[in-house]
Amino acid sequence: MVDVPTIMFYNLFQNFVTYLKGHGKLTGPNSVTVAMNDGSGEQTITAKNIMLATGSEVIEKLPFVAVDEETIVSSTGALALKKVPEKLVVIGGGVIGLELGSVYERLGSKVTVVEFLPTIGGVGIDSEVSKEMQKILKKQGMSFMLSTKVTGVEKTGSGVKVTTEPAAGGAAESMDADVVLVCVGRREFRDGLGAEDVGVALEGKKVKVNDEFQTSVPNIYAIGDIIHGPMLAHKAEDEGAMVAEYLATGKKPHLDYNNVPSVLYTHPEVAWVGKSEDQLKAEGVAFRKGKFSFAANGRSIANMDTEGFVKVLSCKETDKLLGVHIINAIAGDIISGACIGIEYGAASEDLARVCMAHPTVSEVLKGASQKTAFGKAVSG
Repeated sequence: MVDVPTIMFYNLFQNFVTYLKGHGKLTGPNSVTVAMNDGSGEQTITAKNIMLATGSEVIEKLPFVAVDEETIVSSTGALALKKVPEKLVVIGGGVIGLELGSVYERLGSKVTVVEFLPTIGGVGIDSEVSKEMQKILKKQGMSFMLSTKVTGVEKTGSGVKVTTEPAAGGAAESMDADVVLVCVGRREFRDGLGAEDVGVALEGKKVKVNDEFQTSVPNIYAIGDIIHGPMLAHKAEDEGAMVAEYLATGKKPHLDYNNVPSVLYTHPEVAWVGKSEDQLKAEGVAFRKGKFSFAANGRSIANMDTEGFVKVLSCKETDKLLGVHIINAIAGDIISGACIGIEYGAASEDLARVCMAHPTVSEVLKGASQKTAFGKAVSG
């Protein structure tokens, strides 16, 4: 069986791409010096154009936490534990913390998630969706300590002692764990890149780019986690393809960052695109709202997987789609239909009138759209 990386590298070679394995550093506007991983020294390559796509890395350093990747682990170490911990404390209730925490819960760990914010799911998640997902994960066996900050993590002879207190202040508490998983986010990776040395400007901690993804050095481009926007692989992939097309044809890039979907890979999954109900309220936008539960969907009932719903938000005046939010086992697949609708300016009525296959799980998107457009559903 051929693994995915092997296939990917084969495709690169088929397209005449030279692969150098090492740490690259900008040494000029047209040159990159690579310190080779095999110890053979350095190799300098020159190019007409350079694209920076160095991605991001796990934030491991907290004032009171020393990650050792054994009993106090990052998301990287969590994938290499020698055994399933009996008790796992997850610091951070964002996407990665929930994904890995739910995996270990299904493997048999007693999982407690400690989150500073009052909701789980991280930035951008709809609060109604967050609350519903918390109920589902709690029913599965996960515990949550929200509006809580971790003030200490100390290794003991038998495991790890975690000290917490309310985010607003209050009495400290402690709990024991076999393993502590630190999931407090990711940061752009620019260590040793040399970008600033050759004149590449920053915007905060991100590399500053224009609409063509050019940096302040015209022939150096940047994409992905080191520039603005969500840290998502599919967002970076689209940006990379757009830069390549721009360099080859001169066609101007276009990416609507409001239409980049996010997916939380738990079970069930959570997926969303566009605006949340909270964002629309904060922006003073009048909107329509329609929800349809998978408990009323024939295929979901047959699959014995009825948790969750689809929520469709549209402009109150024009009915233009503004956001779609889904909790379902295949939410990440269903959200693509919503992305197409938002990309081409569809109204909720447009989705409501599309003929969708029955019985399918994805037709709940049509049912929710009917509720948004007409106030009631006849499909689902």
